[in-house]
Amino acid sequence: MPADFLRELLNLKSKYIMSNEKLFTEFPPVSTEQWEAVITKDLKGADYNKKLVWKAAEGMAVRPYYRAADLQHVKHMNAHPGEFPYVRGAKDNNRWLVRQTYCACADRQKANAQALDGLMKGVDSLGFCVKNGLEEADLETLLKGIYLDAVEVNFVGCACSGTELTQKLVAYAKKSNAKLGEVAASIDADPLRELTAGGTLASDAFDRLKDGVLAAAELKRLRNVGVSGAVVHNAGGSAVQELAFALSMGNEYLVRLTDLGLTVDDVARRMKFTFAVGASYFMEIAKIRAARMLWANIVSAYKPQKSCSARMKIHAVTSAWNQTAYDAYVNLLRGATEAMSAAIAGVDSLEVLRFDRPFKAASEFSNRIARNTQILLKEEAHFDQVVDPAAGSYYIETLTQSIAEEAWKLFKQVEEKGGYIAAFKAGFIQEQVKATAQRRDSSIATRREILLGTNQYPNFGETLGDDVRTALAPKEAKASACPRCGCDGSNSSGKATLVGEPLKPYRGAEAFEALRIKTETSGRQPLAFMLTFGSLAMCRARAQFAANFFAVAGFKITDNNRFAGVGEGVEAALAAKADVVVACSSDDEYAEGVPAIAEKLGSRAILVVAGDPACKEELQAKGISHFISVKSNVLETLKGYQKELGI
Repeated sequence: MPADFLRELLNLKSKYIMSNEKLFTEFPPVSTEQWEAVITKDLKGADYNKKLVWKAAEGMAVRPYYRAADLQHVKHMNAHPGEFPYVRGAKDNNRWLVRQTYCACADRQKANAQALDGLMKGVDSLGFCVKNGLEEADLETLLKGIYLDAVEVNFVGCACSGTELTQKLVAYAKKSNAKLGEVAASIDADPLRELTAGGTLASDAFDRLKDGVLAAAELKRLRNVGVSGAVVHNAGGSAVQELAFALSMGNEYLVRLTDLGLTVDDVARRMKFTFAVGASYFMEIAKIRAARMLWANIVSAYKPQKSCSARMKIHAVTSAWNQTAYDAYVNLLRGATEAMSAAIAGVDSLEVLRFDRPFKAASEFSNRIARNTQILLKEEAHFDQVVDPAAGSYYIETLTQSIAEEAWKLFKQVEEKGGYIAAFKAGFIQEQVKATAQRRDSSIATRREILLGTNQYPNFGETLGDDVRTALAPKEAKASACPRCGCDGSNSSGKATLVGEPLKPYRGAEAFEALRIKTETSGRQPLAFMLTFGSLAMCRARAQFAANFFAVAGFKITDNNRFAGVGEGVEAALAAKADVVVACSSDDEYAEGVPAIAEKLGSRAILVVAGDPACKEELQAKGISHFISVKSNVLETLKGYQKELGI
C-alpha cells in the first residue's frame, strides 16, 4: 500500500473515528414519514403490504426497510461479544472449526484414512458416524494418528451410547498420553432426537445420559449431551420452530438431569446444539444470534454457579432439506451461502454437506469441494477476522429480536404442555412442523418458493442415471437412521417405547424429482412445442415461461423465434410431431389466434395457452381448457398433463 495513502487513512481515522465526529452532516435528515410518502407515490395505488412486505414462513412480517428508530425497542443492543446474553457470540473472536464427517459404522480403517487426509487439507474438527458396538480396538483403529488434544473429534449418530463411548474415550485419551484438559470432543448422545426422528424413547435414556456426564469428569471440554434442532429443519420446519423446539429439548435435558441429582452447571457445560442453516440468508444469521440469547436466559433461570454454563455451544450444518438431485451442482451455491450465514452468525463449528449427498456416497472430489467451501470463507474472504459483522444492522438486529420473540412464544407453549416429551406425545410438535412443511410444499408447487434447477429454470435435457434413481427411490425408514449413511444408529439399552409419531425428514425437491423421474422412466419423452406469433416481446416472454414450465417435468422443448402466422406455426408443430402445442403471444392476439390454432390442430396434440388472458372465458366457451400462468400449481398441472399423455 503506498505510504501517502496509508498516512491519509490514518489521518481520517484520527479526525473522524477517534473524535466520534459524524460523517455526511451536510446532508439533511430524512424522516420516516418522508420515505413513506415517496414509496406510496411510487406504488401508484398498489397495496403496500402485498407489494413490499414479505410474509416469512416463520409467521413474521418483514418490512422493506428499517431505520435507526427500529432499534429503540431491541433489548440486546448493549451486549458485546463474549458477554451475556451472548447474542453477539459466546467468545470474543469469530474463529470456527471446519468439520467433515466420515462414516465409521463398518470400515474403521477407511474412516481413519479419510480423516487423516482431511486433517492434511484443512479440517480441524473430525466427525465420525458410529453405531452401537464401538469397542476399544475399534476406537484405537479409528483414532490412529489423531491427537485428541490437537483436533476436535466428534461422534455422531450414536443415539444413547454416550456412557460407554465416554468411558472408552477417557480411557483412550489416558492411554495415548493426551493432555486431558485440552481434549475437545463431543458425543452425540441425544435421545430426544431419537424420539423426534424415530418415535421411540429408551426407558433408561436419562439415567444413561447422567452416567455419561459423570463419566466425562476428567475431560472438561467433552460435550456428550446433544441437542438437535436440525431434525426439525430437515422435516420442513421453520427457523422459529427449529429454534423453539431445540430450546425445549435442551430445557427437557436440564429438568430431567437436575432431577436425577446433577447440577445445572454439570449439564449445561456438557451440551452441544446442532442447527441446520437454511436458504434464508439473513433469517439464519438472526436465528443463531437469537438462539444464544434465549438459551443464556433459560440457563440463567436455573442459577448456575459458573457464568460459562449459559454459553450455548453451536455446531451448524448446511441444509439437507434444500438439496436437489437435478442440477446438483447448484447445491454447491446453496452450501456456500448457508455457510456464509453460519460464519457471520458466529457458530463454533460448521459442516458443509456434500453437493451430491442426496444420491451418492462420499467421494474425494465431493468431500474436497465441501471442505474448501468454508476454508475459502476463512482464507480468502476472511470471515473469521471480524466478530459479529451483523451487529448494528437495523434489519438483522430487528430480525434477531423478532425471531427471539416468536420462538419464545412457541417455547412457552411447549412448556405449558409439560415440556418437550409431553408435547411430542400429544402430537403438538408434529402438528406444528407438518403445518409448516405443507405450506412450504405448496409454495414450492406454485413456485412462490424457488428451488433452482428443479421447479424453475431446469437444466433442459438432463436425465438421471439408473444408479441415481435407485438411490432416490423411497426406502423404509429406520427408527434412528443415520442421516449420513443410512445405517440404523439406535443404541437404546432399555426397552424402546413408542411415544409418538416421528417427524419425517425429506427434501423439498422430492415431489418434483419424482415427477421428472416418472417422465424419464416412461419410455417416451413428450414434446412441448412453442407456437409463437404476434407481438415479439410478448411471444418470446411467454415462450420462455412455458418452456421452463414443461421442462420441469422432463418434457422435450422446441422453442421458436416467431411464426408469421398461426397456420405456419401449426404446420411446424405437426411436422415436429408435438404432443403439446403452447400458444405464445399477447392477450389481444389470443382472442382470434388461439381458436384458429385449435381448429387447425384438432385433437392431434394438446393445446395450451401461456398466460391468464382477459379473454380466457371466451376461449373456454370455445372448448379451449388448458392454460398455464404464474398462478398455476406447477406440480399438479404437470401431473395432469402426464396423465393425459398416458405417462
